[in-house]
Amino acid sequence: MATSTTGEQPGAANGREPAVGERTASDQTGLEWRQVVKGSKLGDRHVRMGYHPGFQRLRPGIIMPSDGRAEPATRIGKLIDPVRRLILGTPIPSSAESEERVRVPRGLAIFASDNISSSAYATEELMRVLMIAGIGALSLTLPITMAVIMVLGIVIISYLQVIQAYPDGGGSYVVAHENLGPLAGLIAAAALLTDYILTVAVSVSAGVAALSSAFPGIYNHRVAVALVVILGMTLVNLRGIRESGQIFSIPTYLYLVSVLGLLGYGMARYLAGDLPDFTAPAGWSGEWQQETGVQTLSVLIVLRAFASGSVALTGTEAVSNGVPAFQKPEVRNAQTTLLAMGALFATIFVGFSFLARQIGVIPDPNEVETVNSLLTRALVGDGVLFFIVQFSTALLLVLAGNTAFNGFPMLASILAKDRYLPRQFSYRGDRLSFTGGILLLAAIAGILVWVFDASVTNLIPLYTVGVFIAFTLSQTGLIRYWSRARGTIKNWKWRLSANALGAGVTGIVAIVVGVSKFLVGAWMVLILIPVLVWVMWHIHRHYLQFQEIENAIPERLLMPGEIDMRAVVPVANLGAPSRQAIAYATAIAPSDHVTVLHITDKPEEEESLRRQWREMEWPGQFVVIESPYRSLLAPLVAYINAVMEVHPESTMTVVLPEYVPQHWWEHLLHNQTALRLKAALLFRPDIIVTNVPFHIP
Repeated sequence: MATSTTGEQPGAANGREPAVGERTASDQTGLEWRQVVKGSKLGDRHVRMGYHPGFQRLRPGIIMPSDGRAEPATRIGKLIDPVRRLILGTPIPSSAESEERVRVPRGLAIFASDNISSSAYATEELMRVLMIAGIGALSLTLPITMAVIMVLGIVIISYLQVIQAYPDGGGSYVVAHENLGPLAGLIAAAALLTDYILTVAVSVSAGVAALSSAFPGIYNHRVAVALVVILGMTLVNLRGIRESGQIFSIPTYLYLVSVLGLLGYGMARYLAGDLPDFTAPAGWSGEWQQETGVQTLSVLIVLRAFASGSVALTGTEAVSNGVPAFQKPEVRNAQTTLLAMGALFATIFVGFSFLARQIGVIPDPNEVETVNSLLTRALVGDGVLFFIVQFSTALLLVLAGNTAFNGFPMLASILAKDRYLPRQFSYRGDRLSFTGGILLLAAIAGILVWVFDASVTNLIPLYTVGVFIAFTLSQTGLIRYWSRARGTIKNWKWRLSANALGAGVTGIVAIVVGVSKFLVGAWMVLILIPVLVWVMWHIHRHYLQFQEIENAIPERLLMPGEIDMRAVVPVANLGAPSRQAIAYATAIAPSDHVTVLHITDKPEEEESLRRQWREMEWPGQFVVIESPYRSLLAPLVAYINAVMEVHPESTMTVVLPEYVPQHWWEHLLHNQTALRLKAALLFRPDIIVTNVPFHIP
C-alpha cells in the first residue's frame, strides 16, 4: 500500500514513476523535493518531502535567502567578510531605509557642514587677494564680505524654491534637465560633480592647515595627514548616512559653540573699547611685497577678492540634493536646515571679517598660520581656549567634506539611473550607501590633495566656478518651471521673480569668478566640465543604442535538445541577450530542469517581468529571489548551492548572457556581475559556467 506524507501519490519524474530513493523537484523554485522511501513491509512506500533551509518562500515563485545564507561563497570572501563587517557594520535591509533618515539637527551636521566650515577660510582667501594691492586695501574686507552675504541670501531664497518644487532631490541637475533639456542638465551635473570633488580636497586641506597652526610640526606632513583623513571619512560614509551623521554631529556643534563664543567675546571687547592690536611678525610685509609686488588697487583685484570670498557659497545646494534623506515632512525639514545653515554661516563670516579688520590682522604669507588662528590668538592668547577653537575648527574643516560624500554619490546614482553614468553607481551597498560614488570621490579628491600639495590657496582657484554655473542653471530652470505652472500654483509670480533675481546674480558671479580666476587655475575646471559632459553624453548614447538592440529579435534561436542536465540562467531582464541564453539552456537541459532566475530588491518589478515570461510561453521555470540586502552574487551562489544539495546527482550549468561590445571601454559598462560569478564558481566541482555571447553591432 502506498502512503504519502502530504496525502498525495508521488509524482512521476520525466513521465515515469520515480524509483525508490530518487529525489524529484515538486515546486516552481526547484528547492522543494520529494523522495520515495521504502516502508518496513513488502510493497509499502511513502513520500518524504523537504524544502531547502537556505531559502524561505514568500509567495508562489518568490523566495528569499534565510538569515545567514547570503554569506560569501569563496574562501577569500569568507576571510575578508568578518573584517569588512567589523569596519563597515552588519548589512542593513532595504526595509530599514526609512530608519536611516535624519532630522534637522543631524541634517545640519550632514548637509551644512561644508557651507558653515567655509567661514573658517573665506575671510582669509579674500584678504590674500587684497594684499596684492597692499595692507591699505584690507579696508575692503568687510564691504566685500557683505556683498558675498547678499549673494548667499539670494541663493538661499532660490534654493528654498528648488526644495519646494523638487522634493525628490537631485538639485540643479534635475531642475535643469527637466526644464532646460538634457545638455543643460549635464552641464549642471558636471559642474556639481567637480565642485563636490574640490569640496573634499579643499576642506580637508584647510582642516590640516588649521591643525598645523596649533601644531607647526604637522605642516611638513600635511599631505600624508590629509590622505589619511580622506581614507577615514570614506570608511565612515560607507557605514551609512545615519551613522556618519552621528559621528559628524559632535564636531559641527563643537565648532559652532566655540566659534560663536569667541566672536561673542570679541564683540564684547569691541563694545568695551578693549580690543588688542595685532602686530605682524618681522618680515611679513616684506615677504608679501617680494612675492606679489605692490599693485594698484583695481576693479580686477576687487573682483578677484570677491570671487575668492564667494567660496563661502559652496555647499549651499547640498540640502536640495539630499531632501529624500530627511524624515517627514521632508520639505519642511530641508528648508529649515537650509535657513539655519545660512544664518549661522553669515553670522560667523561677518564676525570674523569685522574683528579681523578692527584688530588689524594680516594673512601669513607662508600659509603656516591661518587668519582665524591669528585672530583667536590675539583675542584669548595661547591658552586652553585657543586650542579648543583651533581643534574644533580643524575637526569641522576636515569633516566638512562629508557634505560631498553625501551629495556626490547621490547625484551619481541619479545620473546612473538616467543612464548618464555606469549602472554600478545606482546600486546601494550593504549599509544603504552608494558605495561606487563614495569610492570614486575619495580617489579623485586624494589625487588632487597629492598633486596640489594640500594647499588651500592653490586649490581655491579651482573652486566655486562649477558651483555658480550650477546655481545659474537651476535658477533659470525654475523660471521656466514657474512659467509653465502659472495660474496653478499660488504666488507663482513672486516665486518666478525670486528665481529670476537669483539667476541674474549667480550668472554675473559665475562670469566674475571664471574671468578673474581663469589664469590662476579656473581654466582647468572650465575644460573639465565639457569633457565630463561629453563622457556622460556618450555613455547615455551607448545605453540607448543597447536598449534598442536588447528589444530586437535575435537573428537565430538555438533549438532545445534532450541533454540530461540542470541549467540556471541568471537574467536582469528578458531582452534579446537573455532570451538567447534561455534558448541555449533549454537546448542543453530538459525543460523541467531549466530555471530562469531573477534577483531583485524591488518587488514591484516582479509582476511585470513575470507577465513577460508568461507571454513568451517558453519551457522552464521562472524564479524570483528577493534580496533585501541588495546583494546579487551571494543569493545567486546560495541558490546554485541549494539546488546542487537538493539534486546532488545532477550536473549544473550556469548560462550567462554576455555582451560583446565593439569598443574596449564599453566592457566597463557590462558583464561585471558575470565576471564576479565566474570567479566565485571557478573551483566548484560539477558546475559548468557557460557564456552565451551577444554581439553588439
